[in-house]
Amino acid sequence: MKKSILTLALLASPAFAESQEDIERITVTGDFRQTTLAQLSASASVIDVQRVDSRQTNHIDGMLNIAPNVNFATGASRGRFVQIRGIGERSQFAEPINPSVSFLVDDFDFSGLAAAGVLFDIQQVEVYRGPQATVFGTGALAGAVKLVSQPTGDDTDSHISMSAGNTSLFRVEGAHGGMLSDTLGFRAAFVHNTSDGFMENDFLDRDDTNGIDEDAAHLAFDWQASDDTSVAINYRWYDIDNGYDAFSLDNDRHTLSDEPGFDRQQTHAVSAHVYHNTDAGLIEVILTHASHNIEYGYDEDWTYTGFHPWGYTSFDAYYRDVDQQTAELRFTSAPSQRLFNDSTDWVIGARFNQSEQDLLRQYTYNDGDFISEFKPTTTAVYGQLDTQLSDKLILTSALRVENYAYDYNDNASVVFDDDTTMVGGKLALSYQLGERFLYASVSRGYKGAGINYDEEVSESRRFFDAEYNLNYEIGFKGHLFTPELTARAAIFYMDRENTQISDYDVQTREDGSAAFVDIIANADVGTNKGAELELTWQVSEAWILSGSLGYLNATFEGYETADGNYVQRQQQAQAPRYTANLFSEWWITDHLVWQIDMDFKDEYRFSDGHDETSPATTLYNTDISWVAGNWRTSLWVKNLFDKTYYTRGFGGFSNDPRDEYAFPEPYYQLGDGRQFGVTARFQF
Repeated sequence: MKKSILTLALLASPAFAESQEDIERITVTGDFRQTTLAQLSASASVIDVQRVDSRQTNHIDGMLNIAPNVNFATGASRGRFVQIRGIGERSQFAEPINPSVSFLVDDFDFSGLAAAGVLFDIQQVEVYRGPQATVFGTGALAGAVKLVSQPTGDDTDSHISMSAGNTSLFRVEGAHGGMLSDTLGFRAAFVHNTSDGFMENDFLDRDDTNGIDEDAAHLAFDWQASDDTSVAINYRWYDIDNGYDAFSLDNDRHTLSDEPGFDRQQTHAVSAHVYHNTDAGLIEVILTHASHNIEYGYDEDWTYTGFHPWGYTSFDAYYRDVDQQTAELRFTSAPSQRLFNDSTDWVIGARFNQSEQDLLRQYTYNDGDFISEFKPTTTAVYGQLDTQLSDKLILTSALRVENYAYDYNDNASVVFDDDTTMVGGKLALSYQLGERFLYASVSRGYKGAGINYDEEVSESRRFFDAEYNLNYEIGFKGHLFTPELTARAAIFYMDRENTQISDYDVQTREDGSAAFVDIIANADVGTNKGAELELTWQVSEAWILSGSLGYLNATFEGYETADGNYVQRQQQAQAPRYTANLFSEWWITDHLVWQIDMDFKDEYRFSDGHDETSPATTLYNTDISWVAGNWRTSLWVKNLFDKTYYTRGFGGFSNDPRDEYAFPEPYYQLGDGRQFGVTARFQF
């Protein structure tokens, strides 16, 4: 089965546009200068709004399987922990979070806060693979995911849509933009999304304890203050009140929790982006402020009091208040200000990021509340040169120097501060060969040091070091054999130094139950190597095939686990050897279109600290839509064959009092079952 799936995936790659010409004009925003996907010297996927709509998904976790070598973990109500090329966090049971994958929404940096990945009024989703330190800094060791909203003004269609389906799914979205005056454009959008989810709590006789309840809104203004100056103002609001009741002792969809968990986030965020043109170039000032209230809790015993004489009762809850401010100044050269005999464009800039993260943890087995305060500050300067060596050859050289400092203290008398200066950058050669684009690059990423706060952590494991990586990559973009077939391919080899891995120590309480101490530590080295292929084939005017294929071999070496074992060499967690996506869009008539989607993910380890794995999984989604004028009505099914699959897993312990906690066994968080529904959308 695996062989046939991979063969199919080689025939196609993510359909990001409606024609080959559209594909070549796709603009990416995750670079200092406006450029097209076809001329970006990095491996990236850009997924447009039509593709987002075809997936009938409400959150970024529903889009990630399209991109090769990208994975995610839940351990929450959503798959908000992202891994790129095998690198990324898997949970938020510890504090503070030190992200490896940057997550951005327009100008906002929501890294570590991907619950805000609610999809509405999106222009495109951008996924950048490999270290992106020059542009995004310390949070982009593995890469970055960015959501780009629809622009303001009256050039973008307004719309309203409504969806209904099984599991009591109900979703309504609306967006409208226009001009308030000749110089002031606006756009407003909102979404409301609810679902009971796929778990049933038999003890409470409820079917919504793992449900979804999400509201979000976006308000943007774009003011042309003068011929040379414009100002973009954005406000975003999120109110997420999801349940988290995902684990059962029997690994099925029936829970017995008497205190169902929760996964909540309330966010207010505002940004101002000023553009000012001068004779020397474009000056940009970007200011953001965001306040987040995050509540995350779960029933640790997964049962109710009195379930079994050996049973225990425990609830663990984390309440986080996060305030973040950023300021960035960027100067991009004008064509008349090129350096070195008019051959080199340049960019210089500086960025300041300050955050205060306050944690209150209320845990049954703690003597009292745990309180901590974490204040990270990053200050960075960066620059990039793009030198035209010849008509066809460009050398890109970029450097970022970033100081990462933090102060930490808690009521367990742990006080620590650290101050590290890290250097990253990129060298890339790009060659334009007709309609084909070739590149070779070396990039360096980094990720700051940190602290394991738990009182039970030994002093020898209290702190972990900063990680660095070097990514060597060659790539190709352009037509393949025929103008109807477009390819994007990359081969990469990544060396990781002081590889940060996530481990945990299992401790046995007096009542025989298991307690966990989460630990981040450093292995000596890590090696992540592989390849990525994306193809788009315009089979006919009515039929387009697309898909992706990723190959990844990710290992780390030289690590002593929390239980004292020495790991000589091991596969990294959340790093499936193969990932693939296949998409077909066929216009049966001028009004009727049928879309079918296949996601494949190979077997992979859930954790660096135990041996449980997620089996290889293939999922299918399909959508058939009637398009007439401004109306589009879609009948859709996700997980068409109701495949059982896992999105998080634990092992190496027993949480079941029925066997007296004597036999370690795996426990899984199940992915969504079959979901079907109808969506009606009106554009105006």
